[in-house]
Amino acid sequence: MAADGVVLNHLNLQSGHCVEVKAIIPEGCKGFAINLGKDHKNYLLHFNARFDLHGDTHKIVCNSKEDNAWGVEQRESFFPFQEGSETSICFKYDKDKINVQLSSGENFSFPARFPSDVISFLSLEGIQLKCLTLE
Repeated sequence: MAADGVVLNHLNLQSGHCVEVKAIIPEGCKGFAINLGKDHKNYLLHFNARFDLHGDTHKIVCNSKEDNAWGVEQRESFFPFQEGSETSICFKYDKDKINVQLSSGENFSFPARFPSDVISFLSLEGIQLKCLTLE
């Protein structure tokens, strides 16, 4: 996936707050990613929904990246996404984890593997942004 989507800097998402991403998944999508962190080399969360990508079929794969080095992947057992449909994903930041709530009702958390006072960076790859809400 190329970094051809939206990139936001200076997001200033603090602990206890959340960002909701509403987006359209294009037809023929192989996968999409939402990255939250400090910059393009430091992701507290790399949320990667894979329809058919990197040997995974219908898997959500999450990871972190610190100083451009990837951590250990976390895979989820559910996959509620459909090509050509709209999705909504809410990311709530707590100092020790990011809680992920999907529009289909599933939720899970991903550990914050390195300290960060705020999430200042968000990027989208492979999906079309419809709305972004900060709470």
